[in-house]
Amino acid sequence: MVQNVAGTLPELEPEDFYLLSGVEQGMRFSEWVRKEELPEFSGLTEEEVDYRVDRCLDYGLIERKTIQYEGYSLKFEGYDALALHAFVERDTIEGFGSSLGVGKESDVFEVQSYKPLALKYHREGFTNFREVMKERDYTSDREHVSWLYTARKAAEREFEAMEALYPDVEVPRPVDQNRHAIVMEKIDGVELSRTGLEDQQVVPVLALILDEMSAAFAHGRVHADMSEYNVFVNEHGITIFDWPQSVPTDHENADEFLERDVENLVGYFQRKHPQHVPDDVDIPRVAAAVEEGDEGRIRTLIEE
Repeated sequence: MVQNVAGTLPELEPEDFYLLSGVEQGMRFSEWVRKEELPEFSGLTEEEVDYRVDRCLDYGLIERKTIQYEGYSLKFEGYDALALHAFVERDTIEGFGSSLGVGKESDVFEVQSYKPLALKYHREGFTNFREVMKERDYTSDREHVSWLYTARKAAEREFEAMEALYPDVEVPRPVDQNRHAIVMEKIDGVELSRTGLEDQQVVPVLALILDEMSAAFAHGRVHADMSEYNVFVNEHGITIFDWPQSVPTDHENADEFLERDVENLVGYFQRKHPQHVPDDVDIPRVAAAVEEGDEGRIRTLIEE
């Protein structure tokens, strides 16, 4: 589990961030950065590098290997510190709050600004880097790919998607992005998987989510990872989140991804509410209605 570095941030000095940035730069070329390369990458003297390396090791922000050569690599804590420092320097956030959720590929915390916001750290590649490399097409064109790159590209893709969709589609309002981290609107509500819907709410909520997927398609995006875990429900409606795997509608597999999203979502409602959502819903036709923006047809097809 990655440790929260918010409490460490006030203790770090500018030169510590120079060292962390130097390791980050070196990791563009290799997993481990040779110690003799750090003065060039960080802009620090050899003596200053020695001192800052020890400090960053003590704070758990980097790790060292000594087999074959002495080299250093950022830990996720160090990458978190760099992103968090950037947000503070840009006045994006003023304070750090409690955890809102810890998942396999992200950690989310409440942060303070002019109002409570959410800070999401992408963790792609942290637990199973090789599998992530195989599955995510944003790593396919790089000979050397580190988990830093994988996580940063996921954050960039998600932020780009939210910027393209907000406010016309019910997604969190994007605020800022740096490295592998995103600051966004804090969403109030309950994850669909944990929502207890009344009988009369089941079909309308399913239709509402499909309508938002249709609106996203009209704005050029397919979620490509839709499930009951990526939707919040509250008294005002629904919000769809987690967009790092989204693809543009002109992607060669966009139609396939859209149909899979519809199948995943409808399948959940069929399992959870079999008395309200029939088991013979024509998924390809629903997906076609979503793509065409035919809200009336969507509702009819899931009730037939």
